[in-house]
Amino acid sequence: MTQPVAPEPVVGPEEEDEVEVVETGPDLSDDAELEGALESVLLVIDSPASEKLLADVFGQSVKRVTQTLKRMSARYTESGSGIDLRRIGDGWRFYTRDRYAPYVEKLLLDGQRAKLTRAALETLAVIAYRQPVTRARIAAVRGVNVDGVIRTLVARGLISEIGTDSDTGGILYRTTELFLERLGLSSLADLPPIAPLLPEVDAIDDV
Repeated sequence: MTQPVAPEPVVGPEEEDEVEVVETGPDLSDDAELEGALESVLLVIDSPASEKLLADVFGQSVKRVTQTLKRMSARYTESGSGIDLRRIGDGWRFYTRDRYAPYVEKLLLDGQRAKLTRAALETLAVIAYRQPVTRARIAAVRGVNVDGVIRTLVARGLISEIGTDSDTGGILYRTTELFLERLGLSSLADLPPIAPLLPEVDAIDDV
């Protein structure tokens, strides 16, 4: 007698492949929490992030993320904020508002005559010992937004852009000849061992 064929098990929704979602963070079903999460990520990215990428990161629909970004952008504009959230090409990123550019430029130029802050020195050390490196990797290691510091170091001629990362598309930075000149070094090979105060520099390869 022929044995009946057992039906194949039905795969439920819980067994389907899903995008990994952070489970320990805030409840992103709340609009305010989603806006806060978007702000945090947009502060540290190197290049504009697409709605799809952001939706995957937060485990939300592309439609909801897009609506939230547009709402945030409109609010920044309506409030007269110096921060401008814009969609450039296929992605979103924070920029400074154009009408405040003269003040931003003045600060950066005046900064050329001032001593570097500890944050700038630490960022410069990361770049010096791990160049070429993207802004996102530096920010991930230091745990803070480094956009302003990077702009200051570029304005002072201590670092420069040398292209983009083949994997992420982020801008790569390296130190300049002026950097070596200011330190009295003939080449990067003359750099001393990484200072004990900057142990996190070693961790950048794991990011």
